Amino acid sequence: MSQRYPIPNGESTIELLVKNSRFIGRAGYTPSVYQAKVFIDRVKAKHPHCSHAVYAFAVGYGTTVTHGMSDAGEPSGTAGRPALAVVKGSGLGDVTVVIVRYFGGTKLGTGGLVKAYTEATQLALAELSVTEKVERQTIQVTIPYNFYEHCRRLVETYHGQIDEEEFAVEVTLRLTFTVDDLPDFESALSELTSGQVSIGSI
Repeated sequence: MSQRYPIPNGESTIELLVKNSRFIGRAGYTPSVYQAKVFIDRVKAKHPHCSHAVYAFAVGYGTTVTHGMSDAGEPSGTAGRPALAVVKGSGLGDVTVVIVRYFGGTKLGTGGLVKAYTEATQLALAELSVTEKVERQTIQVTIPYNFYEHCRRLVETYHGQIDEEEFAVEVTLRLTFTVDDLPDFESALSELTSGQVSIGSI
């Protein structure tokens, strides 16, 4: 079985005002540590005059997750750690949250900072639309014409996708399935054609 888990579908932006300090939260899909860093740098570049740019991320899921965080100059433990706690508690994988702060002249104290960064992270994640990460595989299938329509129906039955069709002496199809559905499709196709089919991975 492939590992399926919830991931962000796009990005979100929120704004929170706490005692004249502006907190802008951005969250997005980052499937690698490199892409998490790119996302963080992109948000920082949009806010070159902010006081702080705190971040927290989770790349992967379950036992294969990599976490990262930064207080970005805020007192230790008041920003990155509470933001990461929210990220961990969200159940999402492959997600990065960046909270930029524009200082409003009034100090919030350690408790106030923890509360503000926690709330900003919660709001940013709440605004995200969520989808499911599913591992997929693309194959190439070559079949005689008399099995073409049957094959198309099998692709639909096993939730596959036809990416490309080429009609020559035989029909060559480029198909994509989830790794969970692929073995059942291949087995059904082989049975249907009595083995008169060529299947190759791409």
